[in-house]
Amino acid sequence: MPTRRRMHTCDMPRPIEALIHAEALTHNLARARAAVPDARVWAVVKANAYGHGIARAFEALRAADGFALLDLAEAQQLRDLGWRGPILLLEGVFEPRDLELCSRLNLWHTVHCEAQIDWLAMHKTQQPHRVFLKMNSGMNRLGLRPTAFRAAWTRLNALPQVDEISLMSHFSDADGDRGIAAAMQVFGDATRDLPGERSLCNSAATLRHGDDAAVRADWVRAGIMLYGSAPDFPAHDIAHWNLRPTMTLRARLIGTQELQAGDTVGYGSRFTAEAPMRIGVVACGYADGYPRHAPSGTPVLVDGVRTRLVGRVSMDMVTVDLGALPHAVRGSEVTLWGRASAGATLPIDEVAHAAGTVGYELMCALAARVPVRLDGGS
Repeated sequence: MPTRRRMHTCDMPRPIEALIHAEALTHNLARARAAVPDARVWAVVKANAYGHGIARAFEALRAADGFALLDLAEAQQLRDLGWRGPILLLEGVFEPRDLELCSRLNLWHTVHCEAQIDWLAMHKTQQPHRVFLKMNSGMNRLGLRPTAFRAAWTRLNALPQVDEISLMSHFSDADGDRGIAAAMQVFGDATRDLPGERSLCNSAATLRHGDDAAVRADWVRAGIMLYGSAPDFPAHDIAHWNLRPTMTLRARLIGTQELQAGDTVGYGSRFTAEAPMRIGVVACGYADGYPRHAPSGTPVLVDGVRTRLVGRVSMDMVTVDLGALPHAVRGSEVTLWGRASAGATLPIDEVAHAAGTVGYELMCALAARVPVRLDGGS
């Protein structure tokens, strides 16, 4: 039996790991900048850089003009890593005392409701704050109604606690056929003649509409595109947008089975062999962050060759079809998403789409028990 090169091991109890590709993060950030050459780019690193780890992603993304996130602890982490540029709290503060940390860390923050204006009015600070006043232009999540927006701006502008006021909104349909025209009209009508920089674009709008100066405005918020997922998949894939995968989840075969016609696989006997076939057992399951609802047929790479899942995903194992891989053995590399050592790529969007979800969820769901390292690092 041929020997296989083992993956990097450092107290690894099972042959599974995630790799973070720093050069791909840097490439994807450059793609965002190229799409909006005269605008500034926020690198959105909320949810611990979409599961990649802020500390691991920081150096690769530090060419951004600023970092945008939600969590005060993550903002503190960026300052501890040495970042002295802008940091924007995308949802603003959650209670009045959060403003103390905004003052201490020099954080810019979103204002999306009257309560946040009330808190600012009571806040004692020596340094006025930079705020981003957010409009609800149709998403109907956070933001002030267009009819209340100008009055909120006037109120903020009168506060000594406030320095510069920027204007922002968020597109609900930049990735789809409905598009952005209605939201742009609402935003434009409500902000006409108001001073201040604008920020409207998420990843989908950056890629699809970044050539329109009114849409790209002053700041774009590059999120999922930085992490090698197409924001409008399946209409377009990462190859179309010239993006690169930034996370690889890989494991190894830990066993094989020979099936006869009529044999079933896994819990619930959801898969039945129609003819004799060989399957492999992979050291990865839903406890590692792989989607439990991924059906038979979900794509996977074994030794860089595309094949498919068979049977139900278990807590610690999945099973794959080895019919096209007669040389695959225990120890063969299995790429659940990302880049195989042999060079083939399995975009995370394809796996997510097969499982009825989005790449965002798979990245963020990577389990703590999976060892993670920078590609080429330790």
